[in-house]
Amino acid sequence: MADMSNEIVEDGKYVELTYKVIDQNSGGVLTQVEYPLGYVHGTNEVLAPTVMAELEGKSAGEVIEVPIDCNQLYGPRDESLVITDSIQNVPEEYREVGMSILMENEQGQTKSFLVTRVDAKSVTIDGNNPLCGREVIFRLEILLVREATDEEIQHGGKIEEGPELEGVTQVPIN
Repeated sequence: MADMSNEIVEDGKYVELTYKVIDQNSGGVLTQVEYPLGYVHGTNEVLAPTVMAELEGKSAGEVIEVPIDCNQLYGPRDESLVITDSIQNVPEEYREVGMSILMENEQGQTKSFLVTRVDAKSVTIDGNNPLCGREVIFRLEILLVREATDEEIQHGGKIEEGPELEGVTQVPIN
């Protein structure tokens, strides 16, 4: 092993990780990241503070599991955010379960709703966070820990240019 593996996650370190969110009841994966998440620890909060706290002191190659009660994170479900409307009132491209619709209220605040049910007559959308009311496990795999550069600290994370990886074309993600 190279000796950079003894770097541990602490403020000012650049960390790359991937994670999955697993439903505690069903064991199903609710969400997972495809591209490693890169951030500077202590500079930007990319994940819930409880998760950030668990990462502290860990090193590359470790996998940690953090149980999270989403009731605490997002509050209880709000049934008033579940809306069923006649299918005629819903644009065709949204008549599909899993679609996300951005709605705006009178105050101009936007909120994301998820289409949860579609039948012949109606469409049901739900403005609760999809994790609302669930107990989940955040399973994080730490891929890399190293000193952050000054530039990364100012930027709070990955600098888009990225290192030249031999034979790999970097595709910028906007």
